[in-house]
Amino acid sequence: MLEEFVAGLPKVDLHLHLLGAASVPTVAELARRHPRHAVPTEPETLAEYYRFVDFAHFVEVYTAVNRLVTTGEDVVTLITGLAADLCRDNVRYAEVTVTPMSHLKAGVPAQELAEALTAGRSAAARMGVELAWVHDVSGDDGPTAGPATLDWVLTWQPSGTVGFGLGGPEAGIAREWFRDTFAAARAAGLHSVPHAGEVSGPEQVWAAVRELSAERVGHGIAAVQDPSLRRHLAEHRITLEICPTSNLRTRAVAAAADHPLPTLLAAGVPVTLGTDDPGMFGTTLTAEYLLCHRQFGLAAADLAAIARTGVDASFCGTATRQALHRELDGYLAARLPLS
Repeated sequence: MLEEFVAGLPKVDLHLHLLGAASVPTVAELARRHPRHAVPTEPETLAEYYRFVDFAHFVEVYTAVNRLVTTGEDVVTLITGLAADLCRDNVRYAEVTVTPMSHLKAGVPAQELAEALTAGRSAAARMGVELAWVHDVSGDDGPTAGPATLDWVLTWQPSGTVGFGLGGPEAGIAREWFRDTFAAARAAGLHSVPHAGEVSGPEQVWAAVRELSAERVGHGIAAVQDPSLRRHLAEHRITLEICPTSNLRTRAVAAAADHPLPTLLAAGVPVTLGTDDPGMFGTTLTAEYLLCHRQFGLAAADLAAIARTGVDASFCGTATRQALHRELDGYLAARLPLS
């Protein structure tokens, strides 16, 4: 009954990357379109290609797959494939991270990228899934990538844009390098959603909060190491976007039993579940919820509370938020407590 409950639960996913969300068949199709990049073209071989030995290896593969996306048509293919997957998983709303500079460097023209995001979002809406965009900087592109990314966002303003983020490797990439760009993004009405504390220490999470005024933090699992940081996140309602399968697949966490999610929840830190790169990690949001039930003992009411936190922490409009709460309330009223 718990599996049926989670499968039918109306959900939001606030942490997934457009490129990494692409299913194995979608990436295989793109690899056949662009064979010179040597990404496997057969689903079985591609699945093996996605067996990561560590976070650095994951970044290497992610970069290789990014090179497959060279046209607006490729971007629309990614979005429509993602929307179909989300629809099957009862994900009603998702904030999808797009890294504009990566797509521009791969050859997608600036205006074509914006138009593809808008077209793909419209196609997703016809499937019953609302998509919003968080445009992020990849830290390994250096400090100059911040202003360049923001300039693209403000110039083209793709429909559905809600946030500004920071991703990519953490080692040697100071969050404060991007302080001024994030201040400018916030002044332009964008929400601050940087990654931090995925494979680094709590100091990076503190930097995301203090230097970038993070409203949510991507991953942030290193907060478990610092009680004062946990208290700060709880008191200021700064939500962590936790992606358990991702953390295991990239070896950010050695084993499921070691995952800090239960400790963070016990400390009152707001937590929402995300899939990060579901195509590469072979997961769905339903699978993330069930992992938390099986591994951490979270009951249906606990999982429902996480789903509600996701709605509350989202940057959707008032009408969407009210609709999500109404649907969630109706679903829970009919099914909780589970017998």
